[in-house]
Amino acid sequence: SPLLNSALVNVEVKCRPEGFWSATEVWIQKPHVANKRLCGAKVSEYADVDADKLRHSLPLLTGTSEQELTDVYRFLHGHTANNGHRGARSWRIGRRTVVPKADLNHEGANAYKEIIVKDLIRQVVTFLPVEDSRDGQVIFRKGNIYQIQLQLKADDWVLSLCPLRPDEWHSDGVAYPNLSWLTAELLPKLARWATESKASEFKSTLSLIPIEKYSVLYQELKSKYKEMVKVWPEVTDPEKFVFEDVAIACTFLEFVLFINIIPESLKKDMNMCSVQVLWHEERAEKGLTSKQSFVDLGCGNGLLVHILNNEGHPGKGIDVRKRKIWSMYGPDTHLEEKAITPSSSFLFPETDWLIGNHSDELTPWIPIIAARSSYTCRYFALPCCFFDLCGKYQRRHCKKSQYREYIDFISEVSTACGFQTDEDCLRIPSTKRVCLIGRSRTYERTEEGLAETRRSDYIRGRQASHRGSANGAPEDPAGPPRRGGGLGSAEPESDWGTGFKPRDKEEPVRNCAALPRCFVEGVVLKVATALLGLTAEAGKEKDEESACSDQGGNKWDAGGSLSIRDVAELLGQCTLQELKKECGGLQTLLKNSHQVFRVEAGRVHIRDWRRSGPAQATQATSKRKNQMSGARKTRLCWFHTHHPHGCPLSIEDCAFAHGEEDLQPSTRPLKKFRN
Repeated sequence: SPLLNSALVNVEVKCRPEGFWSATEVWIQKPHVANKRLCGAKVSEYADVDADKLRHSLPLLTGTSEQELTDVYRFLHGHTANNGHRGARSWRIGRRTVVPKADLNHEGANAYKEIIVKDLIRQVVTFLPVEDSRDGQVIFRKGNIYQIQLQLKADDWVLSLCPLRPDEWHSDGVAYPNLSWLTAELLPKLARWATESKASEFKSTLSLIPIEKYSVLYQELKSKYKEMVKVWPEVTDPEKFVFEDVAIACTFLEFVLFINIIPESLKKDMNMCSVQVLWHEERAEKGLTSKQSFVDLGCGNGLLVHILNNEGHPGKGIDVRKRKIWSMYGPDTHLEEKAITPSSSFLFPETDWLIGNHSDELTPWIPIIAARSSYTCRYFALPCCFFDLCGKYQRRHCKKSQYREYIDFISEVSTACGFQTDEDCLRIPSTKRVCLIGRSRTYERTEEGLAETRRSDYIRGRQASHRGSANGAPEDPAGPPRRGGGLGSAEPESDWGTGFKPRDKEEPVRNCAALPRCFVEGVVLKVATALLGLTAEAGKEKDEESACSDQGGNKWDAGGSLSIRDVAELLGQCTLQELKKECGGLQTLLKNSHQVFRVEAGRVHIRDWRRSGPAQATQATSKRKNQMSGARKTRLCWFHTHHPHGCPLSIEDCAFAHGEEDLQPSTRPLKKFRN
C-alpha cells in the first residue's frame, strides 16, 4: 500500500477542523507566504462532487486514464471507501497555478499546476501536480502527490503530511520543494496558522491584477532601479523605499495594462462590470497613442514619479519640501516644491490619474480633488497616517481596528464623491499596504451638477462634524450630517479646504534630538544617579556587571536597573510634559543617550562599554579600535566626568574625550536646539 511506504510526519496542534481548513487555504491561495521562491498562485473556483464524479473528473484533469489512477484513488479514499463516504457530495475539487518569481522561472518553462482535492469528511487536502508544457503536452507528476490531513488521535488533533511515493519525489527547489522542507518548514507553519486562524479584515494581495504578469514586471523594474539603493542620499531606509515604490509602480502599471485587456466575462467575475471606458478604448476612440498622465500629490522622495516618467507616462510630483534625491533624477523627472491646499487652484482637468502615496493630510482629499478635476479623472490612494479633511481623524467604531476604520472612511469619502471604489492589498514592505482605486463614476456625466451638490454637502457636513467634535460636541456615529437635502450650490467654492493645514516646509524634529542640551543632561544625570544608588540591601537586584573591575583592577560600579515606569516616577510633571511632546517620549531620550544607558526589555541599565561576552567583547573592542584610528573625539565622556569610578576604558580605547584637553573640533554642521 502507498500509505505504508509513506514518510509520515506528525505535528501536534490544538485546533478544530475549521482552523485546519483556514490554514490549508492560506497555503493554497498564498503559497509565497511560506515558499519565498514563489510569487503567488491563481486559484480556480471549486466544484462540489461525489466520489463517482471525482473518479470521472481526475482523468480529464490529469491527462491520464482511470487505470493509471488506481493507486491515486486508493490514496484519496484512505480507509473510508466503503463507509458511506462514496455517495455524499463530500468532495471539493479545484485547480491552482503556481507562479514562481520571474527571475527563477526561465523562459520556456512549463506552467506549474496542481489539482486540489478536499475531502470534507476526513479533513484531508490532496495536491496532484500537473504541468502544461509549451507544446501543449500535459505532464502528470505522480511522484509529487501529497496529502495534508488533520486527525484525532488520543484526544489530540494531529496534523500530518503524507506523500504518495516518497522515493520518486522530484524537487526543483521552486515549484517542487524538498520533502524535508515540506515537513520541517511548511507543517509547523500550517500548525501555527490553524491555531491562530482568524478572518482577515482585508483582501488578499494583488487581487485586481494577474500575478504572473506582476511577477515579470516587478523583476524587470527591480533590476532596472536597484542601483538607486547604493546612491540613496536620504536618511530613510533605501531598500524599503526603493523596492516599495518599485512595487507600487509595478502594481500601478500592471493595473493600467490589465484593465485595458481583461475580457468582458472576467470583468463580471471580478465585479468590474461597471468599468465603462477603458484606457485602451479611449486611445483608440480619440486616435491617441500617448500613455496616461498623472500627478502625484505629496510625492515625498519622488521615486515613484521618476519611475513612471521613465516608463513613458507624462506627469509630475508635487510636495511641500524638496528632497536631496530630487537633484539626482535628471530633467526628465518632473517635480515641484509647492504647498498643496485643497481649492480650485489645485485642480487637474487635463490629468488622467491622481496619486496619493502615503500623502498623509492630503489622503482624504485625493478622491475629492480627482472628482472635481474632471469627470474622467481617476485616483490611486495608499493611506498611511490617519487624517480627516481637517485635522487628525477621530475614531468612531471601536469594534474595528484603527486601520480598517480609516480605510473605510477614505472609501466613504470616495463613494460620496461618486466613485466606484476598488480595494486591494499591495505586496510592499510596509504595514500600511491597502490601496483604494477610483477609476469610474457611479453617475452619468450629465448628472455632474447633482453629484457636486452631494460632494459639497458631504464636505461641509464633515467639516462641521469635526468642529463640533473639537468643541466637545458628540459626533454622530452614523457619519457626518448632510445639509440642504441635495439643494445646495452645484458649484464648488473657490476655497473648499476650510480647516485644512498643510504641513510645514521645515519638518519639526521630534525625536528628542532638538531638546535643550541642559534639559537632556539634567534628565540623564538624575536617572544615572538613581541607577548607581541602587543596592541589593535596598531590594533592587544589581546587574552582573556591578562586580566588574576597570582596566586598572579597581571595582567599577554599573549600578542596578529600573523599569521605564520607575524612571518616569523619578521625574517631575513638568519634565514628563515636555517629553510627551516628543515621539517616543522618555524611552526615546534614554535610547538617544546610548553612551550612558542600555535599554532592554523595558528596563534601563548603566552601559558598561567593556561587557558583551567573550566573542562579542573581542569583536566590539576590535570595532572600537578601528573606529578610533580615524575618529575625532568631539564629545566629553560622561563616565569620566560624572561616574564615581570614572570611565572603565583607558583614554586610548574610549571613543569620547577624557577632559577638555582631549576634545577635538567637529567637522559636522552645528545641530539646532530648541530654546
